[in-house]
Amino acid sequence: MLNQYETVFILTPVLSEIQVKETVKKYQDYISENGGEIVHQEDWGLRKLAYPIQKKTTGFYYLVEFKSAGALVDKLETQYRRDERVMRFLTFRMDKHAVAYAAKKRNKQEQSNS
Repeated sequence: MLNQYETVFILTPVLSEIQVKETVKKYQDYISENGGEIVHQEDWGLRKLAYPIQKKTTGFYYLVEFKSAGALVDKLETQYRRDERVMRFLTFRMDKHAVAYAAKKRNKQEQSNS
């Protein structure tokens, strides 16, 4: 049985737009290549951090919602830790209520955009 997860990572603000896209693609590919299925993703852009990390006050935020077996999360987080471009990350398993809420929120956004 696959669980649904949500992972948010913050990339260092010194990256160019191209480097940000390359980094995001690296993690999307990593999830797909390791048996995960990406359900949804959002680029939250450059945002101010709640507190400085590595003397930086902003970072590029990115969210990916995916389905996979639990073992993938450990591998993914190891990749984040090894990547100096990733300042922070958080991954959590979504329960059925979180999955339903996220789907409802997406549907609302899609309706307001059309």
